[in-house]
Amino acid sequence: MRQARPFLCAAAALLGLAAWAQPAPAAKVTPPPKKPAIQLAILLDTSNSMDGLIDQARTQLWRVVNEFATARRDGKAPELQVALFEYGNDGLPASAGYIRLVLPLTTDLDKVSEELFALKTNGGEEYCGQVIREATGRLAWSASNDDLKVMFIAGNEPFTQGPVDFKASCRAAVAKGILVNTIFCGSVEEGVQTHWKEGAELADGRYMSIDQNYKPPEIAAPQDMEITRLGTELNKTYVAYGATGGAGSARQEAQDVNAAAAAPSANVQRQVAKSQAFYSNAAWDLVDAKKEGAVDLDKVDPKDLPPEMQKMTPAERKAYVEKKAEERARLQAQIRKLDEERKKFVAAEMKKQAATATNTLDAAVVSAVRDAAKRKGYAFQ
Repeated sequence: MRQARPFLCAAAALLGLAAWAQPAPAAKVTPPPKKPAIQLAILLDTSNSMDGLIDQARTQLWRVVNEFATARRDGKAPELQVALFEYGNDGLPASAGYIRLVLPLTTDLDKVSEELFALKTNGGEEYCGQVIREATGRLAWSASNDDLKVMFIAGNEPFTQGPVDFKASCRAAVAKGILVNTIFCGSVEEGVQTHWKEGAELADGRYMSIDQNYKPPEIAAPQDMEITRLGTELNKTYVAYGATGGAGSARQEAQDVNAAAAAPSANVQRQVAKSQAFYSNAAWDLVDAKKEGAVDLDKVDPKDLPPEMQKMTPAERKAYVEKKAEERARLQAQIRKLDEERKKFVAAEMKKQAATATNTLDAAVVSAVRDAAKRKGYAFQ
């Protein structure tokens, strides 16, 4: 295993909202009340033999998002922020410990998907203690004890590798209120012997083992085709504007293509995720920006608007955006209704086949986060 550096798990997890230029003068918009936050950092070993785990992260990202979409605390839906690190890759500088911050904490889930699909594996040194230290120190973790802060590190080499003591890193993380969950790609006992379980215990997290090469059965449901069609229609309700509007719109379409190519179920889960509150593109879409109080339509420079809006009067612009918002809400409601029907069908089919999906990355992430979230006062609908 040492000569080929076979290694790692990919998880998904998520970041980097593209900065976009606000029109001047800055619009004075009253910000909405602060949402509770779920901050999720995923540390993926991208050394050799981890292609299966990275594929799981790519195809299961949207299922994870959909699971968390039902979370509520004090009746409020949280904001999901995802960060992504890769480590253990020979293509990364040795001086940096073969570690790269791929995305800081972000709500831009399309960007998270984009970066997951861009990851490549390459043999290397896997320094778990060092990447945990990097994630603890470099990410903008919330200072509030009410917010849920969790880290997932996935791999299959000894947790003790590298110049940084994993024990010190795990203790430093939990001192900041960050739970460290470890996911070993291999047998439960081997993960225990190589200290993955000890790392989780030191940081109040959970130790889990998975089969990174396992592919859950694909179950086609009668609702799939209509959910996919509605997801395509949903894209037409987005109104790209500003310096990053074009890139944001193109990224949205590209991730639809990536999900469809990865697996039929991944594509369906992505379209369902686009119907959830977690999926917000306020950085480049006027509908989401207006909904979140991030923009005042009266203050937007016409040249930052799409061509069809540039010659509209202020009243016409407001009516146009409101109509798009109404169309989106209608489509999202239809998708969610179909998804409820689909979940019942899939559950029944899996029961018939005696199929389970408990030994996969998404199942590990969902289970650990649900458990930690409940301790923070969250309920899941």
